Amino acid sequence: MKNKNLFLVAVATITSSLFVSCTSSSQKVENADANVTEAKQELAEAKSDYIAEMVIFKQETNEKIAANELVIADLKSKMSKVKKDEKAAYIEQIAVLEKKNTDLKIRMENYNEDGNDKWESFKREFNHDMDELGKSLNDLTVDNEN
Repeated sequence: MKNKNLFLVAVATITSSLFVSCTSSSQKVENADANVTEAKQELAEAKSDYIAEMVIFKQETNEKIAANELVIADLKSKMSKVKKDEKAAYIEQIAVLEKKNTDLKIRMENYNEDGNDKWESFKREFNHDMDELGKSLNDLTVDNEN
């Protein structure tokens, strides 16, 4: 009899522990709703950060492109100082650099929001192309001054 009572007390204790520790289905739904709301808020913040970064990058890029346009205009104005036998090559080099600068400008203007991964890839490639153009402009400026 003593074992039977002990057994019943143990079963009752375990059963009541299970009921107390388990959350109700309505509590689970509330927790899930809270998690979804939090996830949506984090997603909205991430998208806002992404768009803000994109706007800043576009502004910085437009400034670099405008600076490149000034360098190209300066190179064109110095065309009269270039030797006659080098003038055709010089004009062609300026035209190529001007086209690259224009292409970069168009590429930046036409970029659409494609997600953060594609944005990072685009930004890396774009910065590389922009750096290459800057080096080419600098090289042409140095060659012209000699």
